[in-house]
Amino acid sequence: MNISPVGPKPTQLVCPSCRASIVSKVDHKATTKTHLIAFFLCLFLCWPCICVPYCVDSCQNADHYCPSCNAYLGTYQG
Repeated sequence: MNISPVGPKPTQLVCPSCRASIVSKVDHKATTKTHLIAFFLCLFLCWPCICVPYCVDSCQNADHYCPSCNAYLGTYQG
């Protein structure tokens, strides 16, 4: 399967699985980088700041899926 290049926002493309012309569905997921940023915010700023990386999309990976067939299309690592 050819995984399409994707970015941090929904992308218009043709799904390689169902061949439909779609705008990808994006699911943001926390990564090790997200957890490390939260940890350092906790250490050097204050503990209430630890939730910030979990609310900011640029601190998380963006997994793209087809809204028609739910096929995985790729991941953008922010």
